Amino acid sequence: MSLAGRCIAHINLAAGFRGGERQTELLLRYLAEAGWQQLLVARGGDSLASRCADIPGLDINEVSGGILSASSAFDDAALIHVHQGRAIKAAWLQSFFGGKPYIVTRRVHKSPRQNPLNRSAYHRASRVISISMAISDSLHRLDPTLNVQLIPDCSSALRASQQRSVLIRKTLGIDHKAFVVGHVGALVDSHKGQQQIIEMARKSINTAPDVLYLLIGGGRDEQSLRQQASGLSNVRFTGYVDNVGDYLNVLNLFLFPSRHEGFGSVLLDALEFGLPVVATRVGGIPEIIEDGVNGYLFEVNDTRSMLKAILRLRDDPKLAAAIGEENKRAAEAYTPAKMSKCYELIYQNVLGSRIKCSGTNGWSASA
Repeated sequence: MSLAGRCIAHINLAAGFRGGERQTELLLRYLAEAGWQQLLVARGGDSLASRCADIPGLDINEVSGGILSASSAFDDAALIHVHQGRAIKAAWLQSFFGGKPYIVTRRVHKSPRQNPLNRSAYHRASRVISISMAISDSLHRLDPTLNVQLIPDCSSALRASQQRSVLIRKTLGIDHKAFVVGHVGALVDSHKGQQQIIEMARKSINTAPDVLYLLIGGGRDEQSLRQQASGLSNVRFTGYVDNVGDYLNVLNLFLFPSRHEGFGSVLLDALEFGLPVVATRVGGIPEIIEDGVNGYLFEVNDTRSMLKAILRLRDDPKLAAAIGEENKRAAEAYTPAKMSKCYELIYQNVLGSRIKCSGTNGWSASA
């Protein structure tokens, strides 16, 4: 049996559907096209399982989300790929009692808790992969001896329809002369920092009334943020949407004022759409955005400087267009195919192949 015929079990026990779950889905779809047999272990009744139900040849085991139930859900998989933090414990248990090897992709900037179980779980993994250098550093704080490989996330290869984008502008009451500054992400201020966007909107409503702020997404802080934006005619909320590409197509600039961020994979989608970026200098964001080259970076809560950069890009269309073209070129290093091929080669290596892969942009997936 060829290596591509061996079954890879993916485990992600997250509740809800955010960037890590989107990356899991993208990888599953690519591997299905490449002929890999796959199993997904996911939380029952949640978004990831339902969104992946149409993937050809994919078996799905829905579990309660508990570690014990998940640890017995891998059937005859040859290799387990962990995509979410707490799921590593299920793979760790399975490796002890079932002998299955596992690899781990870490997407969270915060270092795992310092305890013997976490150190054992990461140390026992056949491969530990991080999506950014910032996350690699956080893993080395857990265990300096870990051999961490870097494979960045990929863009979502989003599609957009000009007709649908025009309808979005009409539905949201966006004037054709407006300079639209958009943000995509879960509305959780402690992570994504959307209160800063409301503050910028409040500061600019009289001095720059043509700048409109569009918050794309939903989350636990949505009601609070809507209340804070009450009376601000330059703010729009969309709630959760599936057709993110159509909304990105409406934007003139992407604003990403995260308070902490492992990588920020949605930035790759902004790059692919040729949008200049204004963001905070946290976590893995500077690995995507080079200040002054393909966007501008600032400290968290420095809304005055962020607003100044937004207005500069509004007032200099040639500069904004040049940055946008640079971002389209940069996005070519982060395609789903490039990411997925490096994971394939890791699978092959763990399962017995000696093939090596060198990725673009300074990252690799070699043995």
